[in-house]
Amino acid sequence: MGANMSKTLRSNIITIGLVVVAYIGAQILIATGSISSLMKGLLVPLCVYAILAVSLNLTVGILGELSLGHAGFMCIGAFSSAFFSKCMKMFVPGMPGALRFLLAIVIGAALAGLFGILIGIPVLRLKGDYLAIVTLAFGEIIKNIINILYLGIDEEGVHFSLKSSLDLNMADSDKIIINGAMGITGTPKDSNFTIGVILLILTLIIVLNLIHSRDGRAIMSIRDNTIAAESVGIPVTRYKLMAFSISAALAGVAGVLYAHNLSTLTALPKNFGYNMSIMILVFVVLGGMGNIRGSMISAVILTLLPELLRGVVSDYRMLIYAIILIVMMLFNWAPKCVEWRKKATASVRARFHKESAAKEVE
Repeated sequence: MGANMSKTLRSNIITIGLVVVAYIGAQILIATGSISSLMKGLLVPLCVYAILAVSLNLTVGILGELSLGHAGFMCIGAFSSAFFSKCMKMFVPGMPGALRFLLAIVIGAALAGLFGILIGIPVLRLKGDYLAIVTLAFGEIIKNIINILYLGIDEEGVHFSLKSSLDLNMADSDKIIINGAMGITGTPKDSNFTIGVILLILTLIIVLNLIHSRDGRAIMSIRDNTIAAESVGIPVTRYKLMAFSISAALAGVAGVLYAHNLSTLTALPKNFGYNMSIMILVFVVLGGMGNIRGSMISAVILTLLPELLRGVVSDYRMLIYAIILIVMMLFNWAPKCVEWRKKATASVRARFHKESAAKEVE
């Protein structure tokens, strides 16, 4: 038991240590001017995608349920937090930026988690493809509602419409906060790379502690065999809702980080549509179902790869990107490749133990 705990702790420290080392390396590159402005602009999105991949792995890899609505929870966190931050900027200008952003994170996570519970209660009764279709529909509904939502606040109160900004009957158009398909403009840029790394580390701590806790073992037992878990008295519905809502809340945190890195936030298909949900799922599958460190690394690699290829082979970069993705997927999941990796790993470990034993004898 003690050996397993120490092994788990060591693995968790390595995972968080990788993030810290990457952060220090990036700061050194920034300080020496060795990083382009394009790559510098990708630092916060890298944290966003890593948080999304880790949080979705909790649902897909640990709970074993296929969800395609993760972009919807991200959208809820992004727009609710951006709405709050812009309201505070307009009506409480003296509020410190750090406090405003902290409250925005809490609001974005809480609302996304609440929607996770509300959606999870009916949806988690479904299995496999049916669950994926319903969660995909949920994400599209959220995006489309945001695109027809007009909301403003002035001295007379809150004005709301689903048709046009003209129906708000507001004399001052600057008080319109959500302007339909044009989204929210003027959100304070409170997020940065350092904050993104801190939120990523907090996400890792939450997810890794949950996985290795008693609740985490119960969730994994539900994934492995629901009937057996029920037979030993595990409340299946409660644990499913727990994992699903925590995953949704963390996606909301990623949405907050994303929203506060942009001057204009819009609900486009590319950032909150089903393509985004599928891309996050690709991060999880490529990194390994249930492998938190792997999903985080794959999110970083697949986000950086198109931009790294842009300067080398700009005309064929997406073709090469697709080929690399296929090769990486085969390397991770093809039976022959898995067998070869296991043999190579065992050989390296045996050699390491042999050298360690030889040194001890000397």
